[in-house]
Amino acid sequence: MRRFLFLLLLGWVTATQAQPSFHEVKDGYVASDAWLLARDGRELQQIRLDKSVRRLQWTPIEEVSPALLRALLYSEDKRFYEHAGVDWNAVAAAGWRNLWNTRTRGASTLTMQLTGLLQEGAKGRNKRRNVLEKAGQATSALWLDQRWQKDEILEAYLNLVGFRGELQGVAAMSQGLFSKSPAGLDEREASLAAALLRAPNALPTTVAQRACGLLKSMNRVGECAGLEGYAALHLRGPFAIHGMDVAPHLAQKLLDHPGQRLRSTLDFDLQTVATHSLRANLLQLENRNVEDGAVVVLDNATGETLAWVGSSGDLSDAAEFDAVTAPRQAGSTLKPFLYALAIEQKRLSAASILDDSPVRISTSSGLYVPQNYDKHFVGPVSLRMALGSSLNVPAVRTLLLVGPDAFHQRLKQLGFDTLKETGDYYGYSLALGSADVSLLALTNAYRTLANGGQWRPAVTNNDTAHAAVQHSVYQPQAAAIISDILSDRSARIHTFGLDSALATRYWTAVKTGTSKDMRDNWCIGYSRKYTVGVWVGNAGGEPMHDVSGVSGAAPVWLEVMDYLHRDFKNLDHGTMKLRSDPPPLPKGVESRTVRFEPALEPPRRELFIAGTAQDVIRANATTLERLGGAGSKEGLARIAYPGEGTIIGLDPDIPPANQRVLFKASSRLPAGWTWQLDGKRQPALAWFPMPGKHHLQLLDAHGNEADAVAFEVRGAVFKPGAIR
Repeated sequence: MRRFLFLLLLGWVTATQAQPSFHEVKDGYVASDAWLLARDGRELQQIRLDKSVRRLQWTPIEEVSPALLRALLYSEDKRFYEHAGVDWNAVAAAGWRNLWNTRTRGASTLTMQLTGLLQEGAKGRNKRRNVLEKAGQATSALWLDQRWQKDEILEAYLNLVGFRGELQGVAAMSQGLFSKSPAGLDEREASLAAALLRAPNALPTTVAQRACGLLKSMNRVGECAGLEGYAALHLRGPFAIHGMDVAPHLAQKLLDHPGQRLRSTLDFDLQTVATHSLRANLLQLENRNVEDGAVVVLDNATGETLAWVGSSGDLSDAAEFDAVTAPRQAGSTLKPFLYALAIEQKRLSAASILDDSPVRISTSSGLYVPQNYDKHFVGPVSLRMALGSSLNVPAVRTLLLVGPDAFHQRLKQLGFDTLKETGDYYGYSLALGSADVSLLALTNAYRTLANGGQWRPAVTNNDTAHAAVQHSVYQPQAAAIISDILSDRSARIHTFGLDSALATRYWTAVKTGTSKDMRDNWCIGYSRKYTVGVWVGNAGGEPMHDVSGVSGAAPVWLEVMDYLHRDFKNLDHGTMKLRSDPPPLPKGVESRTVRFEPALEPPRRELFIAGTAQDVIRANATTLERLGGAGSKEGLARIAYPGEGTIIGLDPDIPPANQRVLFKASSRLPAGWTWQLDGKRQPALAWFPMPGKHHLQLLDAHGNEADAVAFEVRGAVFKPGAIR
C-alpha cells in the first residue's frame, strides 16, 4: 500500500509538470489534410498531405451526434460526469489486479484513456502498461479532471482516439466509415463506432456483436436487426473520405502542409459554373475526339483569379494534368499582340490595306507558305477585317514589317516565359502562334489589353506584394484600337459571320485560335471587368476532329461570360441595362470616318493614333508591294492554286476526267486578266494535267506578269482518247 501511495504521489508530481491545457491540445492538433477555401471562406478543395494517419478537422462536441455521445459513455465510462478522473467504484469492483491489467478496461475511464493518448498518441493507447505507468495515468487523470471541463475532456478524446485502421478522430471515422459528418450518426452507426474503441481492427462480425450488446444495454435492441450486414458493408474498407473537389489543380499548386486552410481568390459559384460548362460542352463534342479543357477567369482591375479549372475531370484520361499552366501551341491568339505592336510603331493603322493572297517567303529552311484556316483568300483587306476574321497571310506580312525579334521581345514582356528561344528560331510562323504558351499567361496577356497596355501578374491567394508588380507593355492608344477591333462583330464576318458564340449582348473583345493539325483550341476575351480564357483539346496532343475555336472553346467562354454579367437585366423597368459598355477612348486616339478607293470595304468610323488619321484609304500595287516585303511581286490578285513547288500526282485508277486541275486566283480577276501555261494562253481553268514540269503565269490586262509559279505533275501518261 505504501508503495502504491508513493507511486501515486510520484505520478501526481509528474502529471502537474507535463499535462497541457485543453487549448494547447486543440491548437496543437494537425489534420492530415489541407483545405483550399474560396474568397468567401467556403471549402473548395480538400487534399491529403500526411500519409501516416488520417485526421480531419477538429470537431467541437456540439457537432457530435448525441447518439454517439450516449453510446460512448455507455461503452467506456458510465459515471464519466460523476467521478473526478478515476472511477474508484469501478476500481473496487474490478480489483487491484485487474486495474493494472491492460486486458481489463472496466476501470479505465475516458479521462485516463485521454491521458494515455496525450502522452503516447493514438497508436500507443493499447500498449501494455506497468504499475508505474498505470499510476502515472491515474494521477494524470485526477489532475486533468480538476483543470479541464468535462466536455473538453470528451471533445479531446473523440478527436484524438483511433477508431479503425488509419482513421483517427470522430470526423475521419464518420466520414471514412459512413460518409457523413459526426452530427449525422444514428444509433446503429454510433454503437458500431463505440464498439470499435475496444478492438479497432476486429472482424466486422465481432464488432457487430459487441455493438448489439451495447444497444441492448441502452434498451435499443430493435436496432440490432441487420447490424452484421451493415457492419460488413461499412467496416471492410478501403475507407475513402470524399471532401470538396471543385479546384483540385490550384489546391495542388498552393497547399503544402497538413492542416493548412488557405483562402484563395476563387469565387466558389463561378468555379462551379465554369467546371460544369466545360464538361457539358465537351460531352456535346464526344464524337470529335476531344476530352480535355481548361478555364481561367481573371478580375481585370486586381488580377485576382476568380476561376481555375485545370481539366475536365473524369471525362479526361489525364484528369490530374493541369491545362491552365501547361504550354500549348497558341494558334491565332497571338495576332492581336502583333497588330498592336505595328499600330504602336505607326507602321500600320486599323484601316491599312493588307494583301490576303498567297505568299512565299524564303527562309533558311526553305519556302514558308502560310495558308488561311479555310484555305481561301480574301485579297486586299483592311487590318481591322484581317484581325477580326483571323486571316493568316496578312498577319505574316505584318510580321515582315515588325520583325520576329521585336515581336518576340514584346511577347516576353507580356509574361510568356515559355518562349525560351529567339525570335529567329520561331521565324515568321510566330505570327500564327507556333510558340507554346499557357492558358494562364495568355489570359493575363489579354487582360493587359483590357487594362490599356499595363501588365500585372495574376494572383491566386491575395499576394498583394506580388500583385503590385507592373509595367507598361503597350501604349494605351494601341491597346484601345485593338480592343475596338476585337469587339467589332462586323470585322469577323469573313470567317465567323455576324451571329456566333463570340457575339455577346454586352461589350466584349474576343479572339479565337486553333493550332496546327487542330490540336489546341482557344477562346480568350474580356469585358470591362473580367477576362475569360478557355482551352479545349487533348492532354496527350491528339488532334480533334472538325473542332474550331468558335465551336469548341467559344461556347464555354460565352456561357461563363454570360454568368459573370447575369445581373445586367433591369427587370423592374423591363429593359436591358448593360454595365459593360465600351470603355472610354484614351487621349491620343482620333475617330475618323474613312472610305476606301477602290471600294474594297464600306465607309466606316475608324480609330487612329493621333497624327496617323486618314479620310481616304487607297489600295494600289505600290502599297501592297511595300507591305509584302522587298523582292516580292504583289498585286490585287495572286495565284492561289497551285502553289510554288506543288507536285501533283496522277492516279491511273481514277478516270482522267476526274483529275483535272483547277487554277485558282486569290480574288476575282479584273477584266482582261488571263492565264498562261508554259508560254501559251490557257483559256480553260480546268486543265488536264500532263506529266512534267510546268510554268503558270497570271497576266494583267496589259500582258504584264502579275504572278507566276512553277509546279510539277508526276504519273503515267494516259492513252490517247482517254480524256473526255
